[in-house]
Amino acid sequence: MVYPRVSLYALMLAAAGIPLYIHLPRFASVNLGIGLGVIGVILLVIRLVDLVQDPLLGWAIDRWPKAQSFFAMLAAAGLAVGFPVLFSLEPGGAVVARLVVVLVLLFSAYSLGMILLYGRSATLAYSPREQDLMTLAAFREGGMLAGVVIAAIAPAAFVAFGAGGQGYPVFGCFLGFVAATVALLSFPVWQRKPVLGEGLSLSGLAGAGALRLLLLALVNSLPVAVTSTLFLFFVEDRLQLPGKGGPLLILFFLCAGVSVPLWTGLSRRVGTKMTLVISMPLAILGFIGAAFLAPGNLIGFALICVASGAALGADMVVLPAMFSVVLTRAGLSASAAFGIWSFAGKLGLALAAFAVLPLLEQSGFQPGQINSDAALTTLNIAYAIVPCILKLCAFALVLALPTKERIQ
Repeated sequence: MVYPRVSLYALMLAAAGIPLYIHLPRFASVNLGIGLGVIGVILLVIRLVDLVQDPLLGWAIDRWPKAQSFFAMLAAAGLAVGFPVLFSLEPGGAVVARLVVVLVLLFSAYSLGMILLYGRSATLAYSPREQDLMTLAAFREGGMLAGVVIAAIAPAAFVAFGAGGQGYPVFGCFLGFVAATVALLSFPVWQRKPVLGEGLSLSGLAGAGALRLLLLALVNSLPVAVTSTLFLFFVEDRLQLPGKGGPLLILFFLCAGVSVPLWTGLSRRVGTKMTLVISMPLAILGFIGAAFLAPGNLIGFALICVASGAALGADMVVLPAMFSVVLTRAGLSASAAFGIWSFAGKLGLALAAFAVLPLLEQSGFQPGQINSDAALTTLNIAYAIVPCILKLCAFALVLALPTKERIQ
């Protein structure tokens, strides 16, 4: 029952990540009346907190290994409290300050849970062998993708049942309930004896090849961060497909989930590097295709969601597993290293939001309103062209990786 419980905890974190990464910009701009430029600054400021916080959280997990169950429950508690508060916020009355406080709580809890989940790979796997680490990664990412699908469909489902506020207040309470329930069900898995490694150093990370993977993680997170931030804007304003954002998100992540066992099996046959060499062009083609879609082209964008979702499945399962493998081989402490890994991913989100949201605002783009051709062209470039260029950079870094033997 270890791996199913790992999947449950991953489900909770992924369900928390979707509103933070995808719903937040639209909720804050439409429901709270906060400008896109201000939202970009808020996300950057929170990333500055993470700059110090995430490595410290990883260090604390390694420093007090017997407290891993406490850390796991603390992360769940932060999510259980934070989401009902977040989606009950209303405009006015220093709403920006209140939003920042709630987001710091939520991102801190999210970071703690993610660092613990990924940093304890050697503990949660049946053995530290590469094959078992990949199997753990498949269960973990399968749970992640299930959580993503649930979080993507929930707001629209609540609206269909009559919930107000675009379904967000009920959505917040639902996420709080999920966090509390998963905390109870997954508690036994955190009672396993932790497998610890040596302390981290820059030379140790470099010698293990981990620094190269950290750079790849940062660059590869940028295109996903940009498209995640702009997804609902692109679907509803650029493609003029109101109400289709939720179903398309579900399709995207379902394809990612279905692809996980396929990429896991492929990595065992051809190696992790070649798996990424095969998967990344799918994402690049998806970005190119999105740039040329006409308004109202639901089928075309659905096909793009299929291809890019499948490509995301490879990123989610292969890259963290590669990082776990090099840390395990070198006998390094994984939690502190994944604290840095977590920060690299979230820095990508902040850089994306800080760069593209003010740019959209300057172009005159307004979510949910009639926009000029220039504003929609800016949105098109930001959503499709910029991520394509960034993904090409990540692809170049993958090609430069040393070729490893296949996982047996």
